[in-house]
Amino acid sequence: MPERILIVEDEPDMLLLLKTIITTRTAYEVVTTNNPFEALELAKQGGFDLIITDLKMPGLDGIQVLDSIRQFNRDIPVIFITAYGTIEAATEAMQKDAFDFITKPFR
Repeated sequence: MPERILIVEDEPDMLLLLKTIITTRTAYEVVTTNNPFEALELAKQGGFDLIITDLKMPGLDGIQVLDSIRQFNRDIPVIFITAYGTIEAATEAMQKDAFDFITKPFR
């Protein structure tokens, strides 16, 4: 069974781009959602090897998503992507045990 990635991104174009890049260049299975609340439900069901989440989203931001995930899964790597990359945001994410913090645009 291929490894699975969950991508949480509120911008539909970016969500599609990330899924396309990953699925065409790797063997990973990708599940996407633009709803951070749905992402938490999917993550609770398990079966993901990595979560990629946007930092700024309506409803819940990426830090809140990470905090919620850490309540039931301490081990899954979480990578942040954001167009609003600040030293403070990156520091907070890394202190909360994020795996990485990537600013947009990226290659």
